[in-house]
Amino acid sequence: MINAPLKRLLQGLRADAGLVILTGAGISRESGLHTFRDTDGIWAQVRLEDVATPEAFARNPAQVQGFYNARRRAVLDPAVQPNAAHHALVQLERQWRGPFLLVTQNVDDLHARAGSSRLLPMHGELLKIRCAACGRVDRFEGDLAVSAICPGCGAIGSLRPHIVWFGEMPLFMAEIGDALSDAGLFIAIGTSGTVYPAAGFAAEAKANGATTLEINMAETGGRFDGGLYGPATQTVPALVDFLCKEVQ
Repeated sequence: MINAPLKRLLQGLRADAGLVILTGAGISRESGLHTFRDTDGIWAQVRLEDVATPEAFARNPAQVQGFYNARRRAVLDPAVQPNAAHHALVQLERQWRGPFLLVTQNVDDLHARAGSSRLLPMHGELLKIRCAACGRVDRFEGDLAVSAICPGCGAIGSLRPHIVWFGEMPLFMAEIGDALSDAGLFIAIGTSGTVYPAAGFAAEAKANGATTLEINMAETGGRFDGGLYGPATQTVPALVDFLCKEVQ
């Protein structure tokens, strides 16, 4: 699966190079979670303007809460578990000799459940809620009612999913920028590369001298130095095995 050009590209890496990995919805698809942009994906079922903007929450909080309550239940379904790709990245984190950072656009908790620790969920976390009045963040696994009371400040109706909506600034941008500036290798896994600022990470890493690689079902536009294409549960473990044996 790791072809000769890709081997040559990766064998030139320093063993202590900084590594930044970006994951998107494609890595969780084989765990049973819908992606966003496929024909059967989440945005084919509902308009993002109705459920994923601050304006939507102000206009119809019950609809927004209902949408995220359903997604929360889906993530908590016992059948939804970390897959081989999630577990392979845990192995890579533990064995990589240089700086390592896993950035995910996903709001599920599958990376954390698999055991990833150097992890930044830049679009928030579905199993957390935030108070729009006081900023308190709590883990939450049930259905959130519009009339819920914040346990911190007592505000009514101020609790919302701890999710970065369209029009809001992603989380951890300073930390991600620092890691990209020092990366020797940047890998994008299962992401369409259409949502900014994450879509610009590969170019930013490359401008700072990093080798860039994508893992996806198909090529997303030739912006990377190399690629590996196919299901994440096959491609990610294969790449991790190569990196741990040949680069380390």
